[in-house]
Amino acid sequence: MAGKPVVRLTANFERNLADIDRFPTGAEAPQADDTLLDELLGTGISNLERFPGIGRPFLAHAARFVETTNALEALRAKLSALTPDPDALREYILGHYLVLYAQIDASPYLLAIRHRRQLSFDFQSRWGGTSSMP
Repeated sequence: MAGKPVVRLTANFERNLADIDRFPTGAEAPQADDTLLDELLGTGISNLERFPGIGRPFLAHAARFVETTNALEALRAKLSALTPDPDALREYILGHYLVLYAQIDASPYLLAIRHRRQLSFDFQSRWGGTSSMP
């Protein structure tokens, strides 16, 4: 009988966790790191261990730009070297975070995590907090 899948963290995922603390702002900042770790350890990892296919297939996204099409093709080629399953690369929404993981040999490998605010442009920090264009 096969054992329960073990969730594994990649070095990139660990770097992402270290970088996330700069995105929550204001009143939520002090609790954001604790909340993320509570959600990740309490809910996220437990769900992925019990249901490793819970996330949506990442490569099912429709490509709208040539650059995206090229990047997805390169990603498919890299994934095919690890597994024949084209749906092994998955995304899982965990509270305010999007987790990218690969299900390889029944084990979920956490590849990346991003706060929802990281999924958009941050013009204020790029231009010194002013609203005028450079």
